[in-house]
Amino acid sequence: MSVQERKERERAARERLIVATARELAEQQGWDAVTTRRLAERIEYSQPVLYSHFRGKREIIGAVALEGAAEMAAAMRTAASAADGPRARVTALARAYLDFAERNPAVYDAVFQLDGGLAFANEDTPEPLKDAFAALLESLAEVAGDGVHPGLFTEVFWAALHGLATLTRAGRLPPGDAERRVDLLVDRLAVT
Repeated sequence: MSVQERKERERAARERLIVATARELAEQQGWDAVTTRRLAERIEYSQPVLYSHFRGKREIIGAVALEGAAEMAAAMRTAASAADGPRARVTALARAYLDFAERNPAVYDAVFQLDGGLAFANEDTPEPLKDAFAALLESLAEVAGDGVHPGLFTEVFWAALHGLATLTRAGRLPPGDAERRVDLLVDRLAVT
């Protein structure tokens, strides 16, 4: 292995450490607790080393968002692929989405609530974000209905899931009805 390859590998490892540490700190204490000073202390590198990887917190949030979007896409695909039939696939997809949001609130916020400097819904949208949408579209396209554009239907269904995730986390919806909400969403919106 050349010196250059070793340095690149070490740099990539430091970057993964920064992202993992930011994510862990955000999940434990919220995004307000994630500062470059605190991250530098936790990873035991100087702030200039941290800044050599990321220009600031916004880029770190963006890196966490991209990682989270990839994980969410994988979780939704895994859940949908294990289900048999359109209704079961859409139900599994919806539950996987909501479960991800519940288990990873700081990551979910990085993807959908915070400014990570990432473009959504345009040509500059990073691939992990496009792929997360594609993971929704793969199962929802088959239930969009006649004359309904699958992408538009997916946006509406996603908006409903996001609303459920956000309102549930905020304590605005009674927790005991989560399963019934998913069933109602699938029955009324997705299965025609």
